[in-house]
Amino acid sequence: MAQIGITGAAERAEAPTAVRWKVFAFVAVLTVINLADRTSLSVGMPAIAKELGLSPAMQGVLLSAFFWSYALLQIPGGWLIDRMGPSRIIAGSTLLWGVFQTAAMFAMNGFTLLLTRIGLGVAEAPLFPAGGKLNALWLAPQERARGAVIMDSGSYLGAALGGAAIAWLIYALESWRLAFGIAGVVTIGLGFLAWRLLRDDPAAHPGVNAAELAQIRAPAPQEAAEKGRTGDAVAARVVAPMMLGRFGWAMMNFGLLTWGPSYLAQARGLDLKAMGAATFVIFGAGFLGALTAGFLADALQKRGLRRGVTLKLLLTISGLGTLAGFLLLPHVAEAGTAVALLAATDFLLCFGSLYWSLPAMLAPPGKEGTVGGFMNCAGSVGGIVVPIAAGLILQATGAYAAVLTFFAGCAATYVIGTLAIPFARRGAAR
Repeated sequence: MAQIGITGAAERAEAPTAVRWKVFAFVAVLTVINLADRTSLSVGMPAIAKELGLSPAMQGVLLSAFFWSYALLQIPGGWLIDRMGPSRIIAGSTLLWGVFQTAAMFAMNGFTLLLTRIGLGVAEAPLFPAGGKLNALWLAPQERARGAVIMDSGSYLGAALGGAAIAWLIYALESWRLAFGIAGVVTIGLGFLAWRLLRDDPAAHPGVNAAELAQIRAPAPQEAAEKGRTGDAVAARVVAPMMLGRFGWAMMNFGLLTWGPSYLAQARGLDLKAMGAATFVIFGAGFLGALTAGFLADALQKRGLRRGVTLKLLLTISGLGTLAGFLLLPHVAEAGTAVALLAATDFLLCFGSLYWSLPAMLAPPGKEGTVGGFMNCAGSVGGIVVPIAAGLILQATGAYAAVLTFFAGCAATYVIGTLAIPFARRGAAR
């Protein structure tokens, strides 16, 4: 009898495992590779454009093409994630985009390169909505801001490390084709690893103990008051402002990802090695900004600040800060100062990673993938529009000042959409 009591006490005292954070760390690794593959075209564009004879307008089309299929599949992809589960979708998606990234090395002209970019968009489409679904399945409400930014921060680290790595590979191998091929093979290997490691249900993971499972399933005291949900329906009044804010944010984010390297090379006179270093600094600052936002959001909530207030505060600071940065940039003459200002701007811009905590917070139960798909569809449309718009503005004006002013307008859209999101039903307890 005493032995049973000792055993029971030991079980009650068992420390919770931390498998959920290992899962999100692995998803962050996938987002690192995701953005490295996605931005490889931007980094390689000066060499690719020279070899294939591409005009600025055609470069804009190629930089945009990824988002044509990526945006188209966001909503059906989110629906599929809710029905099949995120883990299998993530593994299959990773394998497939590795195949298309590898195929790009064989492109002989702008058209064949265009086809590989469309295929890459198809394959990468489900990753972030699936990550949003994992956020709802694997994390307690009071942990979801951290989970969202750990997942999404990988994209900025991918832009930083991936941009620098692709630039280095092109320089070292003297071939953008070999660089693309190496990136594709690495991605395929991670797809097989995802198939082995990820699970939809924490209880089905062999590494999760009872104490961690209890933490995952513990409700937040504020959750019932802050859902902003209407039965099982996806409420337009919730989703529409999320889409508007995400659209404005994505125009800036993907504007920097697609045209940032060309801006550094053409407007600031950086060579390939200096461009790779500057890209690392800028998007590395974005990585730190995303993590700062997530940990700060959860800390503020722990101190009693409502989640809706916390998120609106941090996201509004993000939008106003990026607006100021883009307006100031044309008035900076020295290249190093411009890189520092872009880094500070991207630090604040990447507070937008907090958006990936919204599907788990505001979607009806079981619809997190669908709501994440709607939100990311809006961001993907921004990804379609901004490379072409920036290319046309640049071709019309011959300078980047008008492009940067356009990005400032996108920051205003980001702020307006964020402020309009209803984080609580009227009359809800406060």
